[in-house]
Amino acid sequence: MIRHAKGRFNIAYCRLREAGHAEQTINKSRFIAVAAYCADERSVAQLLRAMATEHQSASHLAYAFRLKTSQGIVQRFSDAGEPSGTAGKPILQLLEGRDLINIAVGVIRYYGGINLGTGGLARAYGGTAKLAIDAGEIIPFVEMQRIHIKLSFKQLDYFIRELQKLGGRVLDKQFSDRVEIIAELPEAGAQGLIERFSDSY
Repeated sequence: MIRHAKGRFNIAYCRLREAGHAEQTINKSRFIAVAAYCADERSVAQLLRAMATEHQSASHLAYAFRLKTSQGIVQRFSDAGEPSGTAGKPILQLLEGRDLINIAVGVIRYYGGINLGTGGLARAYGGTAKLAIDAGEIIPFVEMQRIHIKLSFKQLDYFIRELQKLGGRVLDKQFSDRVEIIAELPEAGAQGLIERFSDSY
């Protein structure tokens, strides 16, 4: 894991720190957007399922997402029954244009009885998605690394403080004669942290 620490940080990418929400009405159609950080396709599915459950009477749920995986960037969109390229595609183009990664945006439409035309639909879906993204906090994307480390009990508090200083977090703790921790932190700081604590890996 440590030998890959260099070269995988891409400052060009950005992500959302917090989810953003937006709503607007255009020619009697109501559009509701949610933009959220998603680490994988399972998280995307959970977000879309929650939106569909909350808005069961909506006409459409268009979406787009971009994820960074070990195989590269995975991105998909759905027009959700709207004319091809008028709903999910403008959302995806927005994500690409802003270099956003590990993000999903869903846009609900409650049809108001007035057809918007293909250009109007694209502006409505893309515009509502933009409002939701703007409502969330955008920060640089940093490649994270997961580490597995064993500590003595007296090391635990100090380790957690140092981990948090580096922007990391504890994912899991198991207690036996020692403390076994699974943590996640920016790759750039992983090797140095591991070297400071004994019995790692």
